[in-house]
Amino acid sequence: MSSQIDHLLTETRRFAPPAAFAAAAVGTAELYERAAADREGFWADQARELHWHTPFTQTLDWSNPPFAKWFDDGELNVAYNCLDRHVEAGNGDRVALLWEGEPGDDRRVTYAELTDEVKRVANVLTELGIEAGDRVAIYMPMIPEAVAAMLAVARVGAVHSVVFGGFSADSLRTRIDDAGAKLVITADGGYRKGKVSPLKPAVDQALADRGSGPQQSVEHVLVVRRGGNDIEWTDGRDLWWHEVVPAASAEHEAQPFPAENPLFILYTSGTTGKPKGILHTSGGYLTQAAFTNRVVHDLHPETDVYWCTADIGWVTGHSYVTYGPLANGATQVLYEGTPDTPHPGRSWEIIQKYGVTIYYTAPTAIRSFMKVGRQVPAEFDLSSIRLLGSVGEPINPEAWMWYRSVLGGGEAPIVDTWWQTETGAIMISALPGVTEAKPGSAQVALPGISIDVVDENGGPVGEGNGGLLVITEPWPSMLRGIWGDPDRFVETYWAKFDSQGYYFAGDGARLDDDGDIWLMGRVDDVMNVSGHRLSTTEIESALVGNEAVAEAAVVGAADEATGQAVVAFCVIKQSYMTKHEELDGLVGELRAWVAQQIGAIARPRDVYLVTELPKTRSGKIMRRLLRDVAEGREVGDTTTLADTMVMSTISGQVTKK
Repeated sequence: MSSQIDHLLTETRRFAPPAAFAAAAVGTAELYERAAADREGFWADQARELHWHTPFTQTLDWSNPPFAKWFDDGELNVAYNCLDRHVEAGNGDRVALLWEGEPGDDRRVTYAELTDEVKRVANVLTELGIEAGDRVAIYMPMIPEAVAAMLAVARVGAVHSVVFGGFSADSLRTRIDDAGAKLVITADGGYRKGKVSPLKPAVDQALADRGSGPQQSVEHVLVVRRGGNDIEWTDGRDLWWHEVVPAASAEHEAQPFPAENPLFILYTSGTTGKPKGILHTSGGYLTQAAFTNRVVHDLHPETDVYWCTADIGWVTGHSYVTYGPLANGATQVLYEGTPDTPHPGRSWEIIQKYGVTIYYTAPTAIRSFMKVGRQVPAEFDLSSIRLLGSVGEPINPEAWMWYRSVLGGGEAPIVDTWWQTETGAIMISALPGVTEAKPGSAQVALPGISIDVVDENGGPVGEGNGGLLVITEPWPSMLRGIWGDPDRFVETYWAKFDSQGYYFAGDGARLDDDGDIWLMGRVDDVMNVSGHRLSTTEIESALVGNEAVAEAAVVGAADEATGQAVVAFCVIKQSYMTKHEELDGLVGELRAWVAQQIGAIARPRDVYLVTELPKTRSGKIMRRLLRDVAEGREVGDTTTLADTMVMSTISGQVTKK
């Protein structure tokens, strides 16, 4: 990386945790000491926080790397750990889910009620022939039945594959095919942006496209009535949830399964060709999901109201909506809709209504809140918030500061978390009661996690330098493979540093002079401009640091003179638009701003002012589509976008310029 783009690493602002917060914090400095002294023993202690039907005697089997086995001779039931044990401990009346529907309807589901529902669903699954090891596809809106479905599948030892409810019929079909799903659990529809988004019709289309030959594995479709939209019905295959689940017995004993029993397959978004199904197993995954939820989010189940805004179709929704919080006995908010429906203050209205104390969301959402302005959250009482979290991509320092100031009252600690679908749980983050926070930096590996930044040959780059982020030791929630393709698993994640045995995350990172980690984004998001390697993340951060810019996306476009040129797409804050009727000079100002902040080499060749950026439904910016626009190509596949029309708008705005 060019020495001219080190401005992010000179961040001087530091924020120690408030004394009262630190005094009561779940995560302590001692955790680092214990993990450093005996890493495997540390993880064994964390695993023993769960209920084991058969206690394990071996912590890690790494005899056949990169195929790990954690707690292999132990047996447990994941759903029992998330439900029954809390009821048996006398906490059945504690609220598990504070559900808010987008239209404003709500439900309070206690641990006893959720346990009862999951037992009934488990009995329905058994009656439908679902056994341990069978795969079940789940394609649902964010309703309590979605969580119950996941837990019921886990309870009977089957494997769920949750497909985000906004994906197309074709995307659903490819995932059903790859997993060989025997059952699909869905809903007629769900509310999104003020209207019902149909789901059952997509399932019907996906199954019709598969034909009726021997490859057709789906035997039944279980349907929740939510949207009330008209749907077609196939007798003998389709079943209404509200007819079969309440009629089922609420008696169901959770059977133990081996710790390495597969728990779920989750397909990474944006895959081309054959889907890449990331496989996670039970004991190690639940251990790390529960531990990290507890210490990173400083979770006090008796008093906190926790809200992770992720959809269950993404790994964040698996680890920090379903499994982590419920394993810890937490009370959490579950919201069906979008944060700006029916008004821009919907999120703050929900925080005020339920007294949310812990709020975990994506930088994309934070920047969209910034775009609207601080006057909207100012209309609501957000004083209950005591901890803020960030997940999904690097958060630039100015968004970090806005988050702390506007939502956290200038005091709430922020945990900026790095992890992946493949890692299963958080790997890098501040511990909020221990760490002196640094805006924009993910900071340090969690206790028991071994991370380094290395060069192309696997050598440590040392403090003050950049390179490739690697994980140097196995971890409990690590992926166990790519479903049905062990060779691809080895080639994709382990081959680059085979001799060292490192897992390569695919991300670039830098170590600052304090040894703190700064994520620079995907390695393939690094541009080569006149021989200088520039990070899109750094340039985007500089742009968002300008008072006019709410969001920015930067791509490298082919350029005859420089090899690649920097092209920026910027969304302007509404507050700035109100003050400045004319934006004619802003493009030049932003180009000069980047040169001033980073260096002349990073000055964008083009800056386009756009109204929106192309994002997936999980909030990630689809830079490959912007690269198509920047290079004048036909825009590629847009089916995974939250708004498929946004690229037409951007192309039109670029053409006008």
